[in-house]
Amino acid sequence: MVTVLVSVHDELPAPLPAELHYDMSDPYAVRLSLGAPAARPVHWVFARSLFTEGLRRPTGTGDVLVIPRHRCHPNSVRVVLRSAGGAALIDIAESAVTAFVQRTVSLVPPGTESLHIDIDRALAELTGRRD
Repeated sequence: MVTVLVSVHDELPAPLPAELHYDMSDPYAVRLSLGAPAARPVHWVFARSLFTEGLRRPTGTGDVLVIPRHRCHPNSVRVVLRSAGGAALIDIAESAVTAFVQRTVSLVPPGTESLHIDIDRALAELTGRRD
C-alpha cells in the first residue's frame, strides 16, 4: 500500500491510499487501485509498459498517461487517468513505481509475457465456451 496525491479539477489535491498489483496470468497489464479496500477502491488496468516507459519519458495516449518527475512533484511519477467524467492526476512516489516495475520484471521479463498466457483459457473466455 502506498499513499498517492490525487488532484481533480477545481479541488485541492488530497492524499489517498493506493495499491499497485501485478498478476503473472495477465503479464502485459498492471492494476492501480485507488482508495481503502473497505471503501470499494476504484481500479484502473493498463499496460505495464506505460510504467516502464513512463519512468523515463512521458508516454501513453487516451485514458492513461504516465509522466516522470513532474515539475510540481519532482520525486514522483504522475499518472493521468481520463474518463468521460473527467480526469484525475495521480502522483506516486518514483521509488514506489520503480520498485514495483522491478518486481514485475523479475517475475516476467519483458519479451517473455506470451509464455505466461494460457491461450486455451483466454479463447474460452472470449468465446464464452465452458469446458
